[in-house]
Formats: sequence, structure tokens, C-alpha cells
Amino acid sequence: MLGNGWYKGRYGMQEGPTPSQPYSDRFALIAELHLTLDTGEQIVIGTDETWQATPSPVLESSIYDGEVYDARIAGPGVDPTTVRGVRPIEINSPLQARRSLPVEVIEELKPIAVLHTPVGETVLDLGQNLVGWLRFKTAAPAETRIHLQYGEVLQNDCFYNDNLRTAKAKYTYIADGTNAIVEPRFTFFGFRYVKVTGWVGELDVNDFTGCVVHSRLDRTGVVETSNPKVNRLFHNALWGQKGNFVDIPTDCPQRDERLGWTGDTMVFSGTACFNLDSAAFFAKYSYDLAKEQTARGGVVPFVVPAAHMQGAGSSVWGDVATVLPWTVYEFYGDRAILEQQFASMRAWVDFIRSADEASGGKRLWTSGFHFGDWLALDGSDPTSPMGGTPEEFIASAFYCHSSRLVARAAAVLGLNEAAETYNRLADEVRSALQREYFTPTGRLAINTQTGYVLALHLDLVPEAYRERVVNDLVFRLRKDKVHLRTGFVGTPYLCRVLSNVGANDLAYRLLLNEDYPSWLYAVNLGATTIWERWNSLNPDGSISSTGMNSLNHYAYGSIVEWLYRDVCGLNPGTGDDQVVGFRHARIAPKPDKALQWARATYQSAAGLYESGWRIGETGNLSLTLVIPFNATAEVVLPDAHGADVRVNGQPAPVGLARGADQVLQLDAGRYEIVYRPTRAYLKAFSTRTPIVQIVQDERAKAVLAGVFPLITMLDESMLAAMGEATLREMAATPYLTLTEAQLDEIDLALGALAA
Repeated sequence: MLGNGWYKGRYGMQEGPTPSQPYSDRFALIAELHLTLDTGEQIVIGTDETWQATPSPVLESSIYDGEVYDARIAGPGVDPTTVRGVRPIEINSPLQARRSLPVEVIEELKPIAVLHTPVGETVLDLGQNLVGWLRFKTAAPAETRIHLQYGEVLQNDCFYNDNLRTAKAKYTYIADGTNAIVEPRFTFFGFRYVKVTGWVGELDVNDFTGCVVHSRLDRTGVVETSNPKVNRLFHNALWGQKGNFVDIPTDCPQRDERLGWTGDTMVFSGTACFNLDSAAFFAKYSYDLAKEQTARGGVVPFVVPAAHMQGAGSSVWGDVATVLPWTVYEFYGDRAILEQQFASMRAWVDFIRSADEASGGKRLWTSGFHFGDWLALDGSDPTSPMGGTPEEFIASAFYCHSSRLVARAAAVLGLNEAAETYNRLADEVRSALQREYFTPTGRLAINTQTGYVLALHLDLVPEAYRERVVNDLVFRLRKDKVHLRTGFVGTPYLCRVLSNVGANDLAYRLLLNEDYPSWLYAVNLGATTIWERWNSLNPDGSISSTGMNSLNHYAYGSIVEWLYRDVCGLNPGTGDDQVVGFRHARIAPKPDKALQWARATYQSAAGLYESGWRIGETGNLSLTLVIPFNATAEVVLPDAHGADVRVNGQPAPVGLARGADQVLQLDAGRYEIVYRPTRAYLKAFSTRTPIVQIVQDERAKAVLAGVFPLITMLDESMLAAMGEATLREMAATPYLTLTEAQLDEIDLALGALAA
């Protein structure tokens, strides 16, 4: 056995051939592998001058430019050449077992159409933006050159791939005249459309197969709702994950990049663990991250593996070092990931602390380069992708967050002294943030959606000011016409925060917005994966830019974690860091009348969970729950305190009241829970509902027209100008005079529509 042996390789290759060179001169190789066993015995395995080699039919190959394959070289009659030695290269390293999961063809798709474009191109449409390649059957005559070019989108109904920048993304096959099934060996593409040239005869879609390639990860989660567009959004995020989980979690799989950007991984990690069994995949990535840190004194590079990308040490991006191991531990309950990564977690926070000390020791992170709220829409400089939330605030907020996570990991591992040290550091940073960014009356100095969201999600707000900050977030949203303005940092937490601070209806509105900027804007334009930008395509389908514009970029797909955790209510624990991995879950669905029903299933480390709800025509709320064997769950029934709750047809056991909710402790089993919530869940309107929402319902619009005839004359531009104004707010303007009694009567009439 090799055990902890080491190897020394001696290998090399001559310069590549020119087209005029004969095949026999193309290359020659000699290699030796020296193995030293645990026993001290040495074994040498290798070639020598008696070996012979034949040239490879793969003439060119790279993941960016594609591949050229000459089938004539692979055929009979190719003369071998004698192997010759070259200058040796020595590598000394301990042998280790493979950590990464296999990358395989996981599924296959048939093209849905053959398109003949206005400029005479022949293009195959796979119907789905995927990652992998096209396999095809051919019996083309010898010397025929078949070219495939890959792209994500059509422009003016023609093939287009300028957004891939310098990546050629093509495959060339030179036929030898035999029947062949052809696919590339060493490359992959991100694509939906393939332009085919050089094809002999009529092109038949049955000769082509789309090979979907990614790391071998088991499917674990599914979310379904009553809204088909939301379901498409869920699948877009899933396809984005599959396409970017090719051995490492990349940012995009198609252009001249395909790098393991740490920030994208960090914000999407929760969604990833719900969708696919990502434990081993993330353990390998975390291991690589720690190795990169070791070479940099604890600093996390922007991408892992670092490859040719220079730069390290940005907040959020670097915080993957703490967030990712904790997420994996939280979902799968195996403390081995914390044992493996604890030194890495601590090294990252120690780096931040050293940067803090070097700039005055204020317990704020105010130095270095940071990506900020990347690609947010609220920046004052339209040429900057950093967003409007100050980088120093984001950096300091995650300084606090990462310090807490190190403390929590230390406590789980029994490292009590370290837990105390990093808890104290987190408290110091939190206090410094509060002194720097909160006024004595509780106003947060960062008046952006992301600023409010981070302050609330990362528990940075003094308790006495929490209500004000929540109200200011809601006011900010209404001022932004209930449309998101967030980037890579704020988006993952936006809806989660709203659902947990009493503004669940606003979270649903953000989800269901269909104009720009929104998730469903992309769905309406035919997206089958998540875009890098909120406006990767313009409303007319034209691409908005080519400099940095991927149509398969999963960061904004992090909304799916909110669908699992809040819409459907599945959470991996109840707050005890020692009981995680869904052995004891918290099921707390947050229904809203904007959807009729939603459900999620999740094959957790502890077994299969299910959580779904439906709002009945009479206003009853029905919940279907499944808790796996040997697991338990804290179930939070929304708006059930004081209601007649039936569990499997019987009166519910006495539960704990938590505000308007009722909390039950349930063991393994299947449960059907029915009750009439104490708050109406049917679609209802009132004089406090924004007028722009009322006019979308013809019955409600008719009620309002009786007292506000102008409503029938409002066009889209007028409604847009009104923003989130309500009838009660309009009653205080010169345009309308209504008494309080009249407003109450209108409320009764509008409320009757939901009865």
C-alpha cells in the first residue's frame, strides 16, 4: 500500500507539430513515476526507449476555445514513433485519496428545433441553457469539416455569442469517412444554441443529443407553487447550479472565465444544499480554499483555485471561509467539516483583525479593496458595479458575522477559550458598528435596501431601535416602488428579512414583480437559468452589454433559499448549534394570499421532510407535513393562536403561543393540519392597499370607482407616478376629500370581496 508515500515524476513533451510535419514527428514522451512506500521500499514505474507512441487525434483543446478533432489520425495506418526522453521535471508531494466527486454526463436532452436564421445559418435549439456538449452521429465523407459553435442566446433571430468575450466556444470534427458517434474529450460549453456548419445532407435533430455535464450530486430538494412562473424560476436556479458545479463552484460556465469565485459560492451555498447533496462537493472546495489561504497568510483569494486571477481579501467574498463550513455543518450535522476548516475560519478572521489593527483598531474594517454590493442598482455612479451601500459598512458587518461563526464553531468543537475570544471580538465589532452607523434616535446612516437588510439579518441593530429600522426598510422599499435595488450581497437576505420582520407581503411582491428589476422579468424573457445582471437582456430581448454579461450566473438564484426556509418553512434547526442537520427541524411556513399553495420536499441528512400549505376557497389554511423517522420538529402555525386547529382530524395538542402563532412539538409522522387563521389569508383589499394593486382587480376597482371616479382614467404612467400611495393617503390631498367614516365604509365594501 502507498499510505503516506510520495511520488516523483519525470516527464515532458516536445513542441507541438506544424501542419507540414509528418504524424510520426509530432511528439515523443518518456515518463517515470517513483513511489516510496511506507515500508521504505521504492518502486519505479515508467516508459523507456523501447516504447512507441501514436499521435493524438485531438489537435487543439481548451475549456474556453473548444476542441479540434481529426478522426483521420485515429484511424488505421498511422505510423507509431519511438518515445524519446526530454528534460525531467520533478514533483514531490504526498499521495492522497481523491476528494472531488466525478464529473459525468448526468442527463441527456434532444434539440427541440432546427432553426434557419435570416442570414442563412442552421442553428439547433436545445430549449434549455445547459452545460456540457453536443454529441452527434455522422457518416460524412473523409476530409469533411463539421463545425459547431455554441451560444446562449439569439439576437435578431440569428446565432450570437459575443457575450462569451474571447472564448471561441467551438468544436471542429474532421471526418475520416466512417460512421461515427462524435463528442469532445477535454472541453465543455455553456449553451442553449449551436450553430452547425459543414454538415453533409439534411440536418436531423435525431442525430444530435445534448449531454448535460456536472459533478455527480444527488437531487435532494424540490419547491412547487401555484404560480408556474415561480416554478420556472426555481428550475432556473437549479439549472444554474448544475451548470456551475463542474468540479468547482464556478461563477459562469461559458465565457472566458469559469472561475471559482468565492462570493458567488458564499451567497448561494444555502440554496445549493437544499437543491443537491452538496456536502462532499463543498468539503472539497473548502479544503482547496484552506490551501490557498495557507500560501497567503490567511487571506482568501477572490477565486479558488486561484489560477491566473490576482487579488485577495475582499469582504463577503473572503467570508466564504466561515460561512460555507458553517452552512455545511448546519445542513448535514457533521462536525468533521468544522474540524477540517476551523484553522481556515480563524485565519480569515485573524486577517481581518490585523487589517483593523493596522488602521487604528476601531473594530471596523475600513481598509483594503472590496467588491461591495456587487451589481446593485442603487449606486450613484452608473459606471461602477459596486452599488450604493458603503463598502466599509458591508466589510465591518461581515467582520462581525464571521467572528461570530468562528466562535460558534469553536463552541461546537469544545474549544471554549477560542469561543470566548471570538465572541468578545464579535461583540466589540457590533458595538463599534452601532456607534459608527446609528444615530442616538436609532436612524441607520446607510439608507439603502442592502444596508437595512444586513443590519437586521446580521443582528447589528440595537434592540431598542429594531422597530424603527424595520419601518425604515419598509419605507425605503415603498419609496423604491417595492422593487429590489440590491446586488450580490443584499439580494440573498432581502426576502428572508422581510418575511421575518412582519413584512411578508412585501417579500411576496418582490418575488412576483414581473417588470425590471425582478426575478420574473428574466422568466418572462425566456430565461432558463439565472442571469448575472437584472437586465442581462433588455425588454425587447436585445443583450444589454457584452463586457460582463453571463446568462448562467447563479448568485441571484439565492432567492430559492427563501422559498425553502420561509415560504415553505423548512429550516435545519431551532437555534441549538449542537442539534443540526435536520435531526430536529423548525418548520415555520409563511403563506401569503399572493400564492394559493406552495410545498417543498427535502431529502435531508436525517430523512425526507415535506412541508406544504394551501389557502382554501373558504379561507381555511391547510398544512401537510412529513417528519422523518427518529427526527422531531418545532412547527410554527402562522396566525393560529386562538384558532380551532385540527391535526389529522383531531384537536391539536396544547401548543405554545408565540405572538399570533401557535407552536407545536411534533415527532416523526405525516400530519394534515387545518384551521381558519385569525388573519384573513384570502386576497383582500382595503383603503390602506396601494391603489396600483387595487386597479389590477376589476371588482375592487369598481368599488373604488364609486368614490374616486378618476381611477378609471389612470394610465400606466399616472399609476407609476402614484407609486405606493393608498386611498387613505390620497384622501389627504386636494384631489380627493373623504371623511374617516367614508373610508371605513369603503373598507367594509372591499373586505366583503374576500368573504
